[in-house]
Amino acid sequence: MDTRVTKLLAIRHPIVQAPIGASAGLASAVANAGGLGMLGISWTPLEAIGPLIARVRSLTDKPFGVNLVLVSDQQARLESALAAGVRIVSFFWGDPSPHLATVKSAGALAMMTVGSAEEARRAVDQGIDIIVAQGVEAGGHVWGEVGTFVLIPAVRDAIGTTPLIAAGGIADGRGLAAASCLGADAVWIGTRFVACTEADTHAAYRQAVVDATEADTLHTTLFDLDWPNAPHRAIVNSTVRRWRAAGSPGLRPGEGEVIARHESGAAIKRYGDDSPKAGMTGDVEAMSLYAGQSAGLVRDVRPAAAIIEEMMSQAEAILARRHS
Repeated sequence: MDTRVTKLLAIRHPIVQAPIGASAGLASAVANAGGLGMLGISWTPLEAIGPLIARVRSLTDKPFGVNLVLVSDQQARLESALAAGVRIVSFFWGDPSPHLATVKSAGALAMMTVGSAEEARRAVDQGIDIIVAQGVEAGGHVWGEVGTFVLIPAVRDAIGTTPLIAAGGIADGRGLAAASCLGADAVWIGTRFVACTEADTHAAYRQAVVDATEADTLHTTLFDLDWPNAPHRAIVNSTVRRWRAAGSPGLRPGEGEVIARHESGAAIKRYGDDSPKAGMTGDVEAMSLYAGQSAGLVRDVRPAAAIIEEMMSQAEAILARRHS
């Protein structure tokens, strides 16, 4: 499937791995399988960015990118990633315009996640090269309130021929084919890659995604102890059930208590925005289990290459029938 996105990013398949559960292993595996691997570096210590990117480069010679959440000043992280050779940068949750001159001067491409056609139009006018339109079905932090099925054609109409990536509610080849028919040039996949052997996700988190139905997620601001009032979608777990049983109060039961620990030993508090990673210990099921409604389509844990191969095979078969 050759599209505007595959040509611009020099990738074989129109599949972009969202930075949820991202690791050097996952980003490189996706890249080697023909998609675009992504690293989330928004909270990565500055001194660790160069070695992380070098690690990915040691595992793949294919393109990959980084994602920056603009809730704080990310200029230093951006410059570090560009200095390490990254040439694809994705922005989210803020105004990318202060950073675009830096991206362009490095000869890099800029992507921006939006939740409406108006945001998409504004981003293109600012100089964004690729739009990621995120539907409210998406897992993790969710910027907009419009469903993918309406958002993608609306954004396509607003931005003309600018490359467009569809995000939210897509986990298999059927979603890829549908997104293509709606006007998208690629898809942005997060929840499916949470349940991936190369993802930096705890086994309990992966299993929660596999076990979830399409109705088992909650769009909420519940897990906002570290990122106040930021809407997100996560699987309903013991923390959510405890809060609901208490009447969904503003003063959340057990707020701030330590429920798990990082591999380093650092504490993880209930209602914090950490998601369970490999090596964490404690009651990881009670942490924020970010996942989209597409969790209902995820039925196993598989390598990234197998996920991409199956997705492409299914999408190509559907699109071939459509054109026959």
